[in-house]
Amino acid sequence: MLQSQRLYFIAFLPPQDIQDYANQIKQYFADKYASRHAQKSPPHITLQPPFKWADAEVLRLEECLKDFASDRESVPITLSGFGTFAPRVIYINVVRSLELMTLYSDLIAYLESNLRIVDKVGKTRPFAPHMTVAFRDLSRQNFKAAWSEFEKQQLHFEFTASDLKLLLHDGKRWNVKSEFPLQKAYLQGFL
Repeated sequence: MLQSQRLYFIAFLPPQDIQDYANQIKQYFADKYASRHAQKSPPHITLQPPFKWADAEVLRLEECLKDFASDRESVPITLSGFGTFAPRVIYINVVRSLELMTLYSDLIAYLESNLRIVDKVGKTRPFAPHMTVAFRDLSRQNFKAAWSEFEKQQLHFEFTASDLKLLLHDGKRWNVKSEFPLQKAYLQGFL
């Protein structure tokens, strides 16, 4: 019997005020540059790109993520300016910190060894943390115009990512299915 599968990914989401700001930028790209695809997910920093997972195994996936998160500390995140994956994607730049890069590599290794979730493309290039505001539906012409407008724009936010989010695709857009608090820092105060 064929098992029903759905698409998931794992990410950090910024606090609501930063999400609101990023969503305003996404709306601007939709209105001015006809790039709407980035609006299909909340503003986020992808840690594990989309993967298929069997509905019958979701509890196992969630337990695994809970176990991973329980032994990790919150991660300080700095957003600074804009960047591109030319010629189609514009994003809010996420500063590569040791804490973020370590959590990412630990999570990828953990998912591979415990659940056999592997991002084959991710193995061929370095992790480039970012928060997409204009996606691949941005035409090359609009990319050039938008990048000349955004490349020098200042943006700076800092926040602490204190939980992993598991997002599920409902056929139209991505929604948060569950959250996994990074608890090590919290628990240390009680030990």
